[in-house]
Amino acid sequence: MTRQTSTQERATPSRAWSWLWLAVGLLYFVVPLLATVDFSLRARKDELSLAAYANIFNDPKFFESFTFSALTGVAAIALSWLLIVPTTYWVQLRLPRLRPVIELITLLPFVVPAVVLVFGLIRTYSTTLLNNRSGGWVLLTAAYVILSFPYMYRAVDTGMRAINIQTLTEAAQSLGADWRTIILRVIFPNLRVALLNGAFITFAIVMGEFTIAALLAQPAFGPYMNLLASSKVYEPSALAVVSFALTWGAIGIVQILGRGKG
Repeated sequence: MTRQTSTQERATPSRAWSWLWLAVGLLYFVVPLLATVDFSLRARKDELSLAAYANIFNDPKFFESFTFSALTGVAAIALSWLLIVPTTYWVQLRLPRLRPVIELITLLPFVVPAVVLVFGLIRTYSTTLLNNRSGGWVLLTAAYVILSFPYMYRAVDTGMRAINIQTLTEAAQSLGADWRTIILRVIFPNLRVALLNGAFITFAIVMGEFTIAALLAQPAFGPYMNLLASSKVYEPSALAVVSFALTWGAIGIVQILGRGKG
């Protein structure tokens, strides 16, 4: 009885400290957000209004840049899936010794700055793809695929290690499935949660990235936010709140789609 009471007494301070640090963490994120919301509502003197938000949504460049980046993000996600999933699957199934090499390659975006990457692309493709707007979009999408490597690969690698791909492959082959069928109809469905997690991070990168889109002269959402911040007062705060809401909306979609067996 005494030992149980002593254990409970030790657990109580530990739990109190946990709640305290949780509260501190929440305040650290919530207070700046509330301050941003309050500032965005003061576009009109001595009253709270949604004028800054109205100015943003009435600006056609907002929807143009957001739509452009959203479509670019979807394309980058699809290309990342088609590139990362078969590579990770084959490495884990047949070439486990190459795993350190693949990990090193996917870490290169952390080593090579975005400025160096985009100048390399411009230098290489200035006389070919950059002669037209669609070529610039192709380069931008390819650059975002590269930037997504560290996150998409680790999400897929973790998800694939959670399932028995050897057993799934042997079962599919015993039923006459070829490699394309195995990857598309067996592996992809079993990686749903991992793919959605990687897709969310990739989408967040695309929506907030500035350097590559600006230097490639593409009408993306990142350059639009930077331009708005340099020319307006209250609208940048409103745009930050809208971006935050869109981010949490994407998280909610990931959670809904990821329910059930992943």
